[in-house]
Amino acid sequence: MTGSIVNSKIIVSKNIDELSEHFAGILVHGVDASINFFNIAISGGSTPKAVFDYLAVNYKSKIDWQKVKLFWGDERCVPPDHSESNYKMTYESLISRIEIPPQNIFRIHGENNPVEEAKNYAKVIAENIPVDSNLPRFDLIMLGLGEDGHTASIFPDRLELIESNDICAAVEHPSSKQKRITLTGKVINNSVKIVFLVTGKNKSKTVDTILSKRGGYELQPASFINPTNGELIWLLDLEAAEKFKHNLEGY
Repeated sequence: MTGSIVNSKIIVSKNIDELSEHFAGILVHGVDASINFFNIAISGGSTPKAVFDYLAVNYKSKIDWQKVKLFWGDERCVPPDHSESNYKMTYESLISRIEIPPQNIFRIHGENNPVEEAKNYAKVIAENIPVDSNLPRFDLIMLGLGEDGHTASIFPDRLELIESNDICAAVEHPSSKQKRITLTGKVINNSVKIVFLVTGKNKSKTVDTILSKRGGYELQPASFINPTNGELIWLLDLEAAEKFKHNLEGY
C-alpha cells in the first residue's frame, strides 16, 4: 500500500522481500534511465544487508552494474575487514556477488584518521559526482533510521550537520563514542532521489513521530531530510508502519 505526506512517498510492504523488490524497481529504473553512470550512496545495517542479498540473488543480471558507482553515506571508523564495517557488509552481501568494476567502488577508508578521511572522501565525491547548486548531486541516496531519529551518522546531538557546508564530517556515536564519517544534510538533500529503508516494530514510534510531526520530531535528524529538488521515498515494512498506518490508504 502507498501514501504520501509532507512531500514524501510512503510504501508499506508485507515483508523484507517485497520491500527489497520495491527498492530494486527504483534502482533498475534509475540505472536504465541514466545516460552515463548512476551514482548511489548506500547505507549499512541489517535492512540494507537484506536488500543487498536480494539484489545479488534476483538482480545480478537484471541491472547493468557497469553503470553503477557505489559510495557510502556513512562508515564506522574501523578497517574494511572489521565486523562492524559497512563496506565489509556490502562486499559480502552484494559486491562480491555481482559484476561491478572495482573502479566503480568508492569506499570510505575507515582505518584512516577520521578528520582527514572526512576531507579525503569529500574530495573523492567532489571529483566524481556532478555538481548542482554548488553541491554534489547523487542520483540516489539510501538511508536507514535509528530509534533516536538519526540517519546516516547524523545524530541528535549533531543537528548542525544538517546545514553544514562540508560534504562530509567526522562524528562520534553519542553513547558508544565510536568514531564515524558521514555525509552531511545539504549533500543528502541535494540528491535526485532519497530512499529510507525502515523495518521492525522498534522503529514504528520514530517513523510516526517524524512523518506525523509529533512532539519532539524537530530533535530527530531524519525529520530534516527532504530533498530540495528531488524525490523522497519511505520504504517501510508492516511493523515499522504500525503506529503510522492510520494515515495510509488500505487500513
